[in-house]
Amino acid sequence: MTEAQTKKSPSDEELIRRFQEDDLYAYELLVGRYKDQLLNFAYRFLGNYEEAEDVVQETFLRLYRKRHAYRQIAKFSTWIYTIASNLAKTELRKRKRRKLISISDMGFDEKDFELEDFRADTERGTDRALMDKYLQKAIEELPPRFRQVIVLRDVQELSYEEIGDIINAPLGTVKSRLNRARLKLQGKLEKVMDHKSKKRE
Repeated sequence: MTEAQTKKSPSDEELIRRFQEDDLYAYELLVGRYKDQLLNFAYRFLGNYEEAEDVVQETFLRLYRKRHAYRQIAKFSTWIYTIASNLAKTELRKRKRRKLISISDMGFDEKDFELEDFRADTERGTDRALMDKYLQKAIEELPPRFRQVIVLRDVQELSYEEIGDIINAPLGTVKSRLNRARLKLQGKLEKVMDHKSKKRE
């Protein structure tokens, strides 16, 4: 990256500093940078697009209202993901209390999110879409502590250190939880694939 390009792309930390000094354009740039990423995260975590949009909207509302709470001892990305993650978990608890939404009733968004190499059947586009639907359902069946780390790592591609800061856990716990989450997810998907194979026989 050239020096000129660097000047054209201020860091997140520079933008939040400017926003703390009432530069609204800096706020708009931060929203533009993180809107899709946070929507991706919230959708994968909640499995419901409308709820995910609500979480993202509330995240940016809190960013606007609490911008002076940010301190540069942490990366801005860690801070914003922590806000979104906490809101998503709160939404999940509300849903459990309401008991209005079941996994089988949840819609499927057509956006093509990828999680590492979990898609086993890639022969046709319809199979990929169906596999993604199975994948999303499997993610939703994971306990929230496992769901959170696998989405942050395998969807959002955050570092182990960032995830540790977000969930307030040591590195060893992050890696252990992620490994268990992947094993659980893989087991669920293998059952789906076995079921599909038997139906084709």
